[in-house]
Amino acid sequence: MFFRGMFDSPAFSGHGGWLSGLGGVRSDAGQVVTPKTALALTAVQACVSLLAESIAQLPLELYQRQAGGERKPARGHPLYKILAEAPNGWQTPFEYREQTQVQLGLNGNGYSYVERNDDGSVAALYPLTTQNVEVLRGADLMPYYRIDGADPLPQRSVHHVRWFGLNSYVGLSPVLLHANAIGHAQAIQQYAGKSFANGTALSGVIERPKESPAIKEQSSVNRIVSDWEEKFTGASNAKKVALLQEGMTFRPLSMTNADAELIAVLKLMALDIARIYKVPPHMIGELDKATFSNIEHQGIQFVIYTLLPWIRRHEQAMMRDFLLPNERSEYYIEFNVSGLLRGDQKSRFDAYAIARQWGWLSANDIRRLENLPPIAGGDKYLVPLNMSDTKTQIPAATEPTKAQVAEIQGILT
Repeated sequence: MFFRGMFDSPAFSGHGGWLSGLGGVRSDAGQVVTPKTALALTAVQACVSLLAESIAQLPLELYQRQAGGERKPARGHPLYKILAEAPNGWQTPFEYREQTQVQLGLNGNGYSYVERNDDGSVAALYPLTTQNVEVLRGADLMPYYRIDGADPLPQRSVHHVRWFGLNSYVGLSPVLLHANAIGHAQAIQQYAGKSFANGTALSGVIERPKESPAIKEQSSVNRIVSDWEEKFTGASNAKKVALLQEGMTFRPLSMTNADAELIAVLKLMALDIARIYKVPPHMIGELDKATFSNIEHQGIQFVIYTLLPWIRRHEQAMMRDFLLPNERSEYYIEFNVSGLLRGDQKSRFDAYAIARQWGWLSANDIRRLENLPPIAGGDKYLVPLNMSDTKTQIPAATEPTKAQVAEIQGILT
């Protein structure tokens, strides 16, 4: 028995939030917001692709725990090739993880069909379109997945990564959850486009005094304007001197207040969308508040507060869906984010010097962090000579013997 009535509203159903007959959510501004139309906004596309490309480019490793807390890459495990080489017959690991994160960024859920070998290990991963998957709750409270209306599949057959939601089975769609904010941005963008298409934008006007006789023939007016444009417009005619006759004057037109406000509102909408995805504005091209001194720290904050929650969702969903229950205590999956958290070269080298001098990093440890090959003798750990254990007794000072004094005097003389 399966239950579908557990979801709060059709907008957040297992179909990714597609409303019957609309294909999306109608915002207060009148725009129908769907994941596809939202992606046409540059701010949404920048945020979604930034998250997807950042996660897809990170090294992903399957590790095996060793005695004494050590670990090593489990290259002999069947899952290693799936994660590092080819998840299926046509996608690279980068493309597969990028597509999964794009689905998450737009729909709040990412699904893949899991093909398994006879021993239960993963043989291939096939990405699924979010809108074609329906999530059901079974009588055992476990999720089941109906793909394209077929018979429900158990959890072991579908890899599901979800954003947070109002229930524990399906994630909310960021696009549909914030349909009003995205719809307002779409409406403003449409208004700007209509203004350019239907409005009139002049760089200036040529004025004649009222007492001058009117030019009755339009052809004469066109000739005057054409001569002006030919002689004085464009970069090649910059700084030329013009002579106007019959009392005519040229008055340049500046940007109107409405145009200036439109630019400010477009920028505000971009910041609002960046806030939805917790992306620092400078990473989507809004550099107003970015300075040389704070942009590095904003990048580190992006990794810690924006990327890491997504990374943990991916890691733990993969360990749940890819590893067999008896393997989870021995193997684990982890992204390597150390490269993204590194500061500038001087800051890194200063930190390495302190770690080397105080003995918690060896030369080869540092070289590995910098993607350099190890060197002979580089595994030694240094300790400052003036450091000692608190339990170590410092020998008391003693007076030199007569023989020692005589030996020193002999050397000096």
